[in-house]
Amino acid sequence: MSEIVATAPTLTAKDFVTDQEVRWCPGCGDYSILAQVQKVMATLGIRREDIVIISGIGCSSRFPYYMNTYGMHSIHGRATAVASGLKAARPELSVWVVTGDGDGLSIGGNHTIHLLRRNFDINILLFNNQIYGLTKGQYSPTSEEHKITKSTPFGSIDHPFNPLALAMGADASFIARTMDRDPKHMQAMLLRANQHRGSSFLEIYQNCNIFNDGAFEIFTEKSTKAEEVLFLEQDKPLVFGAGQNKGIKLDGFKPVIVELGAGASADDLWVHDDRDFYKAQILIRMFDDPHLAGHLPRPFGVFFQTERACYEDSMTMQIQEIIAKKGKGDLDKLLRGSETWVIS
Repeated sequence: MSEIVATAPTLTAKDFVTDQEVRWCPGCGDYSILAQVQKVMATLGIRREDIVIISGIGCSSRFPYYMNTYGMHSIHGRATAVASGLKAARPELSVWVVTGDGDGLSIGGNHTIHLLRRNFDINILLFNNQIYGLTKGQYSPTSEEHKITKSTPFGSIDHPFNPLALAMGADASFIARTMDRDPKHMQAMLLRANQHRGSSFLEIYQNCNIFNDGAFEIFTEKSTKAEEVLFLEQDKPLVFGAGQNKGIKLDGFKPVIVELGAGASADDLWVHDDRDFYKAQILIRMFDDPHLAGHLPRPFGVFFQTERACYEDSMTMQIQEIIAKKGKGDLDKLLRGSETWVIS
């Protein structure tokens, strides 16, 4: 979490609302995300002028217009690069990147993985609707195989990204997932992401009701949510089901469902620890591992977090050490120096 020295005034969600007309399609999941971010921002104790929202290109990238903070609507896929430069220059600011599955994982995929491995103290909110919405319904890096879209009329043959697996592979120090239609859970995840010092990667399942309506309906509808969603809670067993009567235990390295009270108890279950690097990878891959038998619920919550030096801190320390040894540099002397290149 960014440390702000100045005392922040008491704020409310309304203080983060701008005078701009919110222009998303009626029913878009972005409305819910915006409302939760505004509510959470008001509780952080950070002045609005010390918060920066940076976006790329896409429906989600309108976000800076609707947040009464500083912000930048940058270029396609480069929000993470812009945010990295800002954090390096102004490490005291609270920097948030708002991106989508297309913006952040396709043209911006390379920038995303390098921000995560460098571990800038930046919060990345990746809105995943498994489609390109702004450009009117082409398949995205997270669209499922055989997805019929305007750009894949006979079905996509691409294998989709698992965003959290990508973040894990890039050594992200905080990895979590939430959904647009669970406001309380989203608020909790936003707070956890902010509290983490380092790069936080929060995937948000977001419904695009125009071009990919119902992509995550099974996880959000009351009739199916309890059986299909597994909420991860630190130091608690993995329990789910309408009657909280099902659990997950490990058979070797494979998660399996057991019925509580039918030969299994809570003592037999997998207890979640978001500091466990190896089990986090099992949880992240739980829904797309072809070697796992049976239908398993989709996990939501904090999968993994660890402490690691932030890039901006290491950079500042290195600069100070070099200045202490060699003194401050002279840019004019460097530019007018005698070292030249001869081209023959």
